[in-house]
Amino acid sequence: MAEEVNLETIMGLIINGGNAKSDAMEAIQAAKIGDFTLADSKLVEADKSLVEAHHSQTGLLTQEAQGNHIQVTLLMVHSQDHLMNAITFLDLAKEIVDMYKKVANETK
Repeated sequence: MAEEVNLETIMGLIINGGNAKSDAMEAIQAAKIGDFTLADSKLVEADKSLVEAHHSQTGLLTQEAQGNHIQVTLLMVHSQDHLMNAITFLDLAKEIVDMYKKVANETK
């Protein structure tokens, strides 16, 4: 049973991390064409996905802190990699969207 819960949690990290990264990329693409409403909306969606991923991660950390040691698998490492890449990508996407906004305002 614990393995099923852990697999569900791991897949939550992968799926939500992937969704966050995809939304962040879509935000950049929207900003690139000047659709800042869509860009901002995509950044909000990416943040929501990361919150969900963090909930999954917190579940694993809580288990470990309670003494329920979790076997570290390649799939778990992969899920953490997805999450960290999504966080980094979203941070950069926010900066890129802001740059596009500044350029758009300066050329008006």
